[in-house]
Amino acid sequence: MNICFTADLTHQGIENNVNLFPLHQELKPAFMKEVDSHFTEFVNRLIAKSVLLESSTATSTFPVATCSERDLHKPKGLRAPPEHGKLFIARRSLLDELFEVNHIRTIYHMFIALLILFILSTLVVDFIDEGRLVLEFDLLVFAFGKFPVVVSTWLCMFLSTFILPYGLFLQWAQGHCCSSHRKIRSLFFGMLFMLFQSIGLGFGPTYVAVSYALPPASRFVIILEQVRLIMKAYSFIRENVPRVLSSAKEKSSTIPVPQVTQYLYFLFAPTLIYRDNYPRNPMIRWGYVATKFAQVIGSLFYAYYIFVRLCIPPFRNISQEPFNLRGLVLCIFNSILPGVLILFLVFFAFLHCWLNAFAEMLRFADRMFYKDWWNSTSYANYYRTWNVVVHDWLYYYAYRDFLWFFGKKFKAAAMLSVFAVSAAVHEYVLGVCFGYFYPVLFCLFMCFGMVFNFILNDRRKGPIWNVIMWTSLFLGQGVIICLYSQEWYAHQYCPLENPTFLDYVKPRSWDCHIQI
Repeated sequence: MNICFTADLTHQGIENNVNLFPLHQELKPAFMKEVDSHFTEFVNRLIAKSVLLESSTATSTFPVATCSERDLHKPKGLRAPPEHGKLFIARRSLLDELFEVNHIRTIYHMFIALLILFILSTLVVDFIDEGRLVLEFDLLVFAFGKFPVVVSTWLCMFLSTFILPYGLFLQWAQGHCCSSHRKIRSLFFGMLFMLFQSIGLGFGPTYVAVSYALPPASRFVIILEQVRLIMKAYSFIRENVPRVLSSAKEKSSTIPVPQVTQYLYFLFAPTLIYRDNYPRNPMIRWGYVATKFAQVIGSLFYAYYIFVRLCIPPFRNISQEPFNLRGLVLCIFNSILPGVLILFLVFFAFLHCWLNAFAEMLRFADRMFYKDWWNSTSYANYYRTWNVVVHDWLYYYAYRDFLWFFGKKFKAAAMLSVFAVSAAVHEYVLGVCFGYFYPVLFCLFMCFGMVFNFILNDRRKGPIWNVIMWTSLFLGQGVIICLYSQEWYAHQYCPLENPTFLDYVKPRSWDCHIQI
């Protein structure tokens, strides 16, 4: 009797659950929408309170760097103090949070499976062609060749950036209040700093990379570090000079000069915006650091197999074919897959793994090196979220300073100048590292990038705009891989004995057709 009664109740409960299931499905979207709105409101309030707390803390810590409400509305004057710029708070990287979801982690597993297939296909093809397993990794050995030169050059770059900007700023700050010729003295030290930036960090590493004929990957290490240290040194001077000027204007006895350890920490910290202090984590997870560095190494081998299987075979004999529209179109569409994979690898290896590894070792708590750029429905949002580290530097030191100097009416000109600077630096890096001038990326940035930035703006919402953004991004990666690869092999197969200036400017892949 009890068994029958229990079975009856169980059956009745199952029927009730079945009847409630459609109602549950109807209420679920509304419930999730309500939760999302409340959560967004809670986060906004939390950020607002954090800003107020940070401002009050900075005011009590650095009294000489504060400014009144009246000073903030001046059309020209000293730049706003650091607490009115970027706010650093403790937060995790977005991928670290997403990888805790099984569905997202499965996508990561799919990329690992694809790497395994690349390795197997390469081993099988080499075994069939050579009769043995070829594990020489000759492409990696070539790309990172002459590495002792890279290490010694980096040491000179780092030590000079550590000593000279801080020393120049210290000498200027200590004598600024007592000097009777402040403008001349400031101009003198400013010229010394600009000479160091242009010759010491600008010309020197480039000369080493070119004169020693370093291979591409080794050049990338030197040139990217060159750009990073230039931006770091500028940020340090740009953030601290207004504080000294404010101190001198208020005739304060305290000179707000950062400690040398604070500057040293900033040189290694994964940010380009200087602060005296950053939010710090209580401990270092060395297992997390080892995992991130292992993922960087895995990404290098991933890129190696992508080039070996998808890039080198079709481009190796590119000089045998005439340069025509049909071949160019086929080349672009065949390059989309390796281009997209390289894009994902650069993002994952550098913006996620490399920066998070250094952040963990330094206990740097603000891990927002990128945002959800993959959800962008506009190029304006994509440019803001793809690389937050560089975007912050361009926004605060290029865009906002441009508006501060010329006025808020010139927002379009400020945006155009930021695009021009970013495009020129990107093209400079590629030109030096590849050893030839072929401004494909510059044209994409300044032409299509600017057009898409205004057409696909923040008012574009909906899935269709995300599809358009991804389609154009994929196509752009195909154009970059195709044209730069063609030009690389053209320079290898068609060297010029006595090149003129026009030969350096004209792409060699346009008229390099030989039979090998």
